[in-house]
Amino acid sequence: MAMKPLSLSKPVLSLFFLLLRKLAGRHHRGRMAATTKPSPPPPPLPGLDRLHGRTLVVDVEAWILRPPVCAFPYFMLVAIEAGGFLRGLLLLLLYPLLCLLGDGARARAMATVALVGLEEKEVARVGRAVLPKFFLEAAAAEGVAAVQAAARVVAVSATFPRVMLDGFLREYVGVDAVVGPEVRSVGGVLAGLVDEEHAAEMAAKRLRVLFGAELEAAGKKGAVGLVGAASSGRVHYLFSPYYCKETFAVGEADTRGWRPLPRNRYPRPLVFHDGRLAFAPTPPAALAMYTFLPFGIALVAFRSIAFSFLPYRICFPVGALTGMHYRLVAGHVPGGAGAGGGRLYVCNHRTLLDPVFVAAALGKPVTAVTYSLSKVSELLAPIRTARLTRDREKDRRNMAAVLARGDLVVCPEGTTCREEYLLRLSPLFAELGVDVNPVALDTRVGIFYGTSTKPGAKWMDPFYFMMNPRPAYRVEFLPRAAASRGGRGDSIDVANRVQRELGRALGFELTGLTRKDKYMTLAGNEGVVPPAP
Repeated sequence: MAMKPLSLSKPVLSLFFLLLRKLAGRHHRGRMAATTKPSPPPPPLPGLDRLHGRTLVVDVEAWILRPPVCAFPYFMLVAIEAGGFLRGLLLLLLYPLLCLLGDGARARAMATVALVGLEEKEVARVGRAVLPKFFLEAAAAEGVAAVQAAARVVAVSATFPRVMLDGFLREYVGVDAVVGPEVRSVGGVLAGLVDEEHAAEMAAKRLRVLFGAELEAAGKKGAVGLVGAASSGRVHYLFSPYYCKETFAVGEADTRGWRPLPRNRYPRPLVFHDGRLAFAPTPPAALAMYTFLPFGIALVAFRSIAFSFLPYRICFPVGALTGMHYRLVAGHVPGGAGAGGGRLYVCNHRTLLDPVFVAAALGKPVTAVTYSLSKVSELLAPIRTARLTRDREKDRRNMAAVLARGDLVVCPEGTTCREEYLLRLSPLFAELGVDVNPVALDTRVGIFYGTSTKPGAKWMDPFYFMMNPRPAYRVEFLPRAAASRGGRGDSIDVANRVQRELGRALGFELTGLTRKDKYMTLAGNEGVVPPAP
């Protein structure tokens, strides 16, 4: 029998009793700490040459992320992206109480509020598709360099559950194994953190499967442990002499000059990521977002009405009064009609609103072709839309018929890309045998992203974009590209030439990635919605 998702009452009650126990024991722990002997000074930090070819056990919060690490934004991201804005609001309201706890107890309490009752696969999706962007922005260049120098790496976290870190550390940093707090699952629904002893047993089994007897013998072979000197609580067992022959502790003075990891030094380029929030939701930032939400909903309603019913010459000045920024770069804006019908406009794909802003820049209606568009978006769209079927020959005939009746806008990337990359362009548009008018588009948002890979949430993409207080669109018409002379090879050359022109105008990096690559990375599928029977 299918399990029903747990309500929010269970994490709240669990948190209440945990808070009482921690407060009751704080005085006793303080007296015991006063009699503890000071630890000897740590050895000097190792150079990268000492890590080459070694097995490395590294503390995530002390080495990979720049200290001091605030865990709240990451738990808030999981709460909102996997559980919704109400769960995020609950975490925000409880946070002042959680600050009364110690670091370890506070992290376990935030994990309880953020995770309990959610589907395990959805939390894993957020850890794989949403969190890597924010973890990379908080990564330390020196710590990542140490990880890259070692032969085998085990990353250890005392703060973040393994399900939150696994995607980031394995796919974007290149570690071999991740050890952290484990979350108990009942029928695919997360039911709470397991105790530390059980988590240690689970980690030992997983490491034995991955390393065999290598890690157990690492103490003799020369494994290196990198830990934080100011780590609260007991040191993780993997840093014990049984596993690590050498252990180096990094202190506050050592990390004071550590630099953020530059984008061009990411171990793997961050081309795709998902999620609605475009900022790290620290407690002050999260409070500001929830305060703004009622005003944002009013902005969405007003802007949607303006875009849907007002003429182009009026709707954008009205949008500018509400904070929208629209910039048309003086370039090669075509005029008149194309030879034998309308003009073909080929643009990169930033949001579902791309054809609308192209039409506004032209000052006349256009038709946009799309593979999948929700009924709501189709109903509210201020321009005509035409559906494609993924049947190449049929789609080519449909596009030619639309182009014969008027101007046509296509986004041959096939899907949106948030970062400064251009995906491979499908050459189908070049097979129409007409001149191509490339259009370079760029967007800027401050709070919410207007794109998503979740099928049930894509219809809200334009609304989230318009919910930003100051969203920006930049439109630039580029010189016309000559039509294909016929043949598949020539159409591919035209598509590649248009991609290069778009990349040069925008300053974006060119890739050979496609829609399939994006959805396999973020959602674990090919991004094709099966047709209804």
